[in-house]
Amino acid sequence: MSNLKPKAESQSDEAEGPDGGWGWVLVGALFVSTSLVFGLMRSLGIFFVEFVQYFDESAQAISWISSIGLASQQFFSPLGAALCNAYDTRIVVMTGGCLSGLGLILASRATCLVHLYLTMGAISGLGWGLVFTPMVATVMANFTRRRALALGLAFSSVGISSFAFNPLFQLLVETYAWRGALLILGGLSLNIVPCGALVRPKRRPKAPAKADSESRPSCASLLHRVSSYLELSLLLERPYLTYTLGVSLLNVGYFVPYFHLVAHSRQTGFSEYQAAFVMSAAGASDILGRVVSGWFADLGRFRLIHLLSLWTTLAGVFIMLLPVSTLSGSYAALMVISLFYGFCSGTLTSVVFAVVPKIVGVERLMGALGLLQLLESGAGLLGTPLSGFLKDVTGNYITSFIVAGGFLILSTLTFATLPHYFSWTDPPPPQRCSRHDDKDMGLNSELEQMNSLSSA
Repeated sequence: MSNLKPKAESQSDEAEGPDGGWGWVLVGALFVSTSLVFGLMRSLGIFFVEFVQYFDESAQAISWISSIGLASQQFFSPLGAALCNAYDTRIVVMTGGCLSGLGLILASRATCLVHLYLTMGAISGLGWGLVFTPMVATVMANFTRRRALALGLAFSSVGISSFAFNPLFQLLVETYAWRGALLILGGLSLNIVPCGALVRPKRRPKAPAKADSESRPSCASLLHRVSSYLELSLLLERPYLTYTLGVSLLNVGYFVPYFHLVAHSRQTGFSEYQAAFVMSAAGASDILGRVVSGWFADLGRFRLIHLLSLWTTLAGVFIMLLPVSTLSGSYAALMVISLFYGFCSGTLTSVVFAVVPKIVGVERLMGALGLLQLLESGAGLLGTPLSGFLKDVTGNYITSFIVAGGFLILSTLTFATLPHYFSWTDPPPPQRCSRHDDKDMGLNSELEQMNSLSSA
């Protein structure tokens, strides 16, 4: 019994991570996989116009393709987290890479919108859900002091890929049509598989496995096991629910420019390549914003939640200014506002995930990220269709962008209701209650074994 405490301390130290070593290899793997998830997702606006023309459908109907993909990625994130907690993260991520590529390959043969909903939306979205959250949690578990910087460097791939993918996708569409372009993107997405192979499997203790095998016939113990994998106890904690609500509101408007800014620019009168270059410019400033944000956050001069509120507010303001800058027909004004928006949208991304350990602790990080993605999936599902609906009603995207920016402002106001928000120091994260239950179960199993031996 005297060895229990040192083991627990060593496990917690291992969970915190060494701030280097193989962790930087995982940062590289997250860099590539994130570019093939969100970088690709951001650049699907190039296909938006092609789908409208080919299927002769409304902007709202086409917008459901990207929304279903985003919502599926977030909806299936708890599944990915639970599978990683129960089995091997490496296998889960590699399976997700196969599904993400398969969905895009099948989408290249689509004959109606329903096919795109099921392939690009559901299948690829499922694959993205099995990739993103486990990879992010794995990287965060390997860093402590440089956690925000590691995430900023890894997430900078989204800006780099946005800068490169938009002109590339436009070229692929013009050369091979949208079917050939999607087929190429499906093969490109399969590169997530070797990224998942870089994740080292963790050795699991044998004692809990014995306790689980002994209590397997009990339905209550099975439900307790599933609940522990999903970290459902977080749903009873007010700070986590408040933060999740704020992130969900942010998610409603965050992706709108990436899906509709190209179409808005072309409707304003700019050429196809000018419209694509607007998104590339925003992606370039996004790169700088992610790295600067991660470096500045790790200095520790300000609380992460305060930095997140600042960047979210600025991003919302610049989203509202995007359509205003085109009223005069000035391409330079649109470019400047896009650069500012790209920078602010990049700065808040890494901070959103870095705040989670401050609220729930490192031990529950995998499940917390999965639930966060699930609870905000509804917001991601409604964001772009709402923008498309407002465009169909008003005839332009001005109202769409103003409403989208307003949701980010509302998100900041929600963050302000967090406990100890106006304090200059972070409150200690709540202790994990389930750990005490696990210890009790382990002690009970030991007592049962001792009783059985004595009776024998």
